[in-house]
Amino acid sequence: MNKVITEGIVLMPPAFSGGLDVWSSGDGTPGSDTYDNAVNAGFVPADADFGGCLELQKTEATQKLRHMGQTPLLPGCYLQIKARIKAVSGALPSVRIAAWAGGSGSSHISGVVETGPSTTLTNYGEVVEISAIVGTGARGGVDMAWGRNASYGHMGLDLTGASGGVLRIDDIEITDITSAYLRDMLSLVDVTDFGAVGDGVSNDAPAFEAADDAADGRRILVPAGVFQLDDTVSLNHRVVFEGTVTMASDKMLLLTRDFDFPTYAAAFGNEELGFKKAFQALLNNADHESLDLGGRKVSLSAPIDMQAAVPNKTSYATRRVIRNGQIEAQSGAAWDSVTVTSQATYDPNDSRTLSLVADIANVPVGALVEGAGVGREIYVKSKNTGAGELTLNAPLYDAAGTQVFTFRDFKYMLDFSGFSALSKFGLTEVELQCNSHCSAIRLSPAGSVFSLDHCFISRPKDRGISSIGTGCQGILVDHCQFLSSEEAEDVPDRSSVALNVNANDAKLRNNRVTKFRHFALLAGGNNTVAGNHFFQGDSVAGGVRTAGLILASTYCSTTVSDNYIDNCFIEWTNEQDPTPDFTSGFSFSSLSISDNVFLSGDVAPWFSYIVVKPHGSGHFLNGVSVGGNKFRSINGNIDRAERVDTSFSGLDFSRSKNVFFAGNSFHNVDALVANPARIRHVQSSAAKTWTVDPVDALPFGGRSRGVDSVIALGPITTSGGSTRHAMPYANLEQGSNKDQVDLVWEESVKGEVQLTLRMDK
Repeated sequence: MNKVITEGIVLMPPAFSGGLDVWSSGDGTPGSDTYDNAVNAGFVPADADFGGCLELQKTEATQKLRHMGQTPLLPGCYLQIKARIKAVSGALPSVRIAAWAGGSGSSHISGVVETGPSTTLTNYGEVVEISAIVGTGARGGVDMAWGRNASYGHMGLDLTGASGGVLRIDDIEITDITSAYLRDMLSLVDVTDFGAVGDGVSNDAPAFEAADDAADGRRILVPAGVFQLDDTVSLNHRVVFEGTVTMASDKMLLLTRDFDFPTYAAAFGNEELGFKKAFQALLNNADHESLDLGGRKVSLSAPIDMQAAVPNKTSYATRRVIRNGQIEAQSGAAWDSVTVTSQATYDPNDSRTLSLVADIANVPVGALVEGAGVGREIYVKSKNTGAGELTLNAPLYDAAGTQVFTFRDFKYMLDFSGFSALSKFGLTEVELQCNSHCSAIRLSPAGSVFSLDHCFISRPKDRGISSIGTGCQGILVDHCQFLSSEEAEDVPDRSSVALNVNANDAKLRNNRVTKFRHFALLAGGNNTVAGNHFFQGDSVAGGVRTAGLILASTYCSTTVSDNYIDNCFIEWTNEQDPTPDFTSGFSFSSLSISDNVFLSGDVAPWFSYIVVKPHGSGHFLNGVSVGGNKFRSINGNIDRAERVDTSFSGLDFSRSKNVFFAGNSFHNVDALVANPARIRHVQSSAAKTWTVDPVDALPFGGRSRGVDSVIALGPITTSGGSTRHAMPYANLEQGSNKDQVDLVWEESVKGEVQLTLRMDK
């Protein structure tokens, strides 16, 4: 590239033969003295070495010679100033190329180097050539780097040292040597050509922007060095980083053509910082839909406060995705959980608030809450320090009064809880490798449609995904693997939870989850849990198993289908009800469990696959469908596939409604339950009242509340053998468990019948 040729710019100053009125003895600025008619200067028309030349006697300590014309200095250009000189008589001085740096409005650019290397003349008549290079960038070999604010110069030379000597100077030459600094002049634009210094102190942001403006489709080169950017910089061309940049957390580097993690990691020379700045750019550029990790691993030494990485955003609701890579936790004290105990008061009438909290300043937002009457996965959603109040993500079932609570603040690789709300954000094909050091993701307190797709959450220390509020509304978790760090632990010793959801509309589909204490706690409604395999077994004979899926609301409106539920169970509870006794509403209702594979091995005989656990009295089943499931126990039988956990209370079976339990298969399960249940009864001796005992055939130990049909399987006869055709009537809810039915005939008869018996109405 040569601006003299490509843009027709005149660089060469006029020959001395044209007159000395354009050659200044000062800085070359307008109004400065010239050598025209000066007593110590004159034009020599026929020198043996130079032809026409300037003869000059040195009379000043620094004798200046400057062309008064403005030689343009364009961004990215490098000019070589060359002069030939010889001593004629008198004292021998030193000589150097020199110039005056000018900017807009004819201002002087101060603080830059305006002289080249000095050469001392040693012999009379010897022609000495001196030169220096001037340019905007501090490139190797550049003697005078003037930065991007310089636009022209008054070029010439200086005589220094001893005075009195007479010298002759050939015409000064200025040439464009920019091509010598372009390693690939067709594809690279160097930021140092536009004034970037790279000393880690000077503000190089304007130079970066200028290089981008001049790139015209070429790549931008950031050479070795540390480039301080005091302002947000947006680059619309591809960038090659050999050096690094540094900037304040609230300033942004927007790489619109190279928006990927590898480029940001190279830009900042640090994976963790590069990831933060790339995420900041993701939420601040409408042209970016996703951040591609490029198949790279991001190593983290501490939790990332995702909102702090984007200081100008406290909420966000436009679809954004992080994809294609691994984020890994390195060991260190920054991952250590913080545990705080504090006295507080709970009032069920203000069901999501802890008040009169002692030392509230020390209680972290996002901490897990533990205490008497506190259900699972209760978190601090927010706090009002002045009022001494904590807001919880869900109510407590039996904590009325004052007690000392424990607050455990787990550390998460990606912590979104600093956002007030975050919606439509997701991770795709990303592994979060926690390495047993930390948890994986903490969601924002509000928002919707957070998604994980084809991701791995590997070996989280405490939690996979934690929701401390309603940021889980409509969460989508598809084709993911949750791999526990507690695989070597026996089931009772595990404490980790893959995920919890407080809001509605969760979709958990086609995931594989191994050996957590719990797979998921779903406290909202309208959920779909389909196609998952969750496994929680151990090798202990007759061992205890924990719930894989916890449904923590009575009206759950949830479908659980086509899952492989392996050595764990579904628990349906109301442990987040501040008044757990039934007073109004639908009670335990709107649940469909269909076409799942339930498997257990080496478990205690009282283990069951579906467990209803009321935390208060008066509750009942009201709209439950269990069909097409396969229940199988290996290495020992279990009593039944379903049961009621009466640790707090039982169910009111006198109110059961719309219960369907049919089409299931049972292997090594003693109680083959169904509703409606077909019961055969053989009456060997004639009696007017036949007592039909279903013997655990009704689900959950329900009562006999209806008979759909009674069919005689052969003749009904008297004791004398006479056939009778009369029908009996049924007395329901007989026996101590109220599960028996009395069939009452007109007279004493015997025979065999099949009843279709119901536990509901």
